[in-house]
Amino acid sequence: MTLPPTVSVVMAVYNGAVHLPETLKSLQAQTLTDWELIAVDDCSRDDSVAVLERFGDSRIRVICSAENGGPVVARNRAFAEVRGRYVAGLDQDDLSLPERFAKQVPFLDRYPDTVLVSTAADLLVDGKRQPGQWPRPLSRARIDWLMLIRNPIAWSSVMFRADAARRLDPFERPERRYVEDFDLYQRLRAHGRIDQIDEVLMLYRVHPGGASQVYTDTMIAHAEDVLRDRHRALLGEGAPDIARLLVRHVMDGVPVPDRATLDLLFGTLTSLRDTLLAQHSYSDAERDYMNGELGSLWWQVTRTAVRAGTLGLHHSLTQGRPRPAFKQLPDLLASQAIGTARRLKILPGTGRGTAAKGGGGGSSPPR
Repeated sequence: MTLPPTVSVVMAVYNGAVHLPETLKSLQAQTLTDWELIAVDDCSRDDSVAVLERFGDSRIRVICSAENGGPVVARNRAFAEVRGRYVAGLDQDDLSLPERFAKQVPFLDRYPDTVLVSTAADLLVDGKRQPGQWPRPLSRARIDWLMLIRNPIAWSSVMFRADAARRLDPFERPERRYVEDFDLYQRLRAHGRIDQIDEVLMLYRVHPGGASQVYTDTMIAHAEDVLRDRHRALLGEGAPDIARLLVRHVMDGVPVPDRATLDLLFGTLTSLRDTLLAQHSYSDAERDYMNGELGSLWWQVTRTAVRAGTLGLHHSLTQGRPRPAFKQLPDLLASQAIGTARRLKILPGTGRGTAAKGGGGGSSPPR
């Protein structure tokens, strides 16, 4: 019997023949060669299985599903077969840069309290590399904070401990389809810390027709469920439900309709921050980061609403809320003028704010 590999890569495959060759070559180019790929084909109607088998690499194991069950079922099947002590996520169209495994394995070896480590990532658009849209750098505390608001981690960049993931039942939950990675990170967090290597070691391919474009409504609903569960875990079952407000007004950039909504959203976010700080011994710098991020988020949401005309200028100057910096005052005054014009119907209204471009409900930009 052959010795188990250090890294087991799990991959759900469905009609991926076009991009699979480049993805598989990126695995074969890894400087750490002690890996296996468990690829579960979910009844592809193209040559995906043939592409996998043509590589003739003994490290690639192909499992063909009897019926189409979706990516969660396929990855659960793959995870059941892993032999490595570490598990790497990789989608059929993303690329791992050569040093990815060689950087992640020593990191997990060095930090036994880390259950999952991701890496920074860039985008691959029409064959051209572009800067990634995920926040960086990400320390442990910053990841903890951002996971209360959205998913800051790309699936194809993660590596985690197999023994910790085996404590989850199931590995990925079908009822969280399209945000199953975000849900997995939240559940793994109970078994250790989450870290990130601040080096681009993965390329995320953006192309039309991916799941995060086709199934947006389902993804949004499930993202709300993940956030709601996390907030209740921190604040208790009676926690105000702001999951939908986060998705709508932070991730999607829709202006808040009134002061009451603004206060509910940020009053609850403040409680989440305070509870998180009380539970962990973060450094002063990390505490300052969380406070600054909460202030920036408040400014972003308020500015969007002022420009849309749903809130007035005085809401940005309310006592107990972050004050705008001096350099922001010209923009604030311009936003108030635009908002007034919209209320008077001099300018057309808008259903979305300027924040829409920067946020995202899933882990990644739309494929």
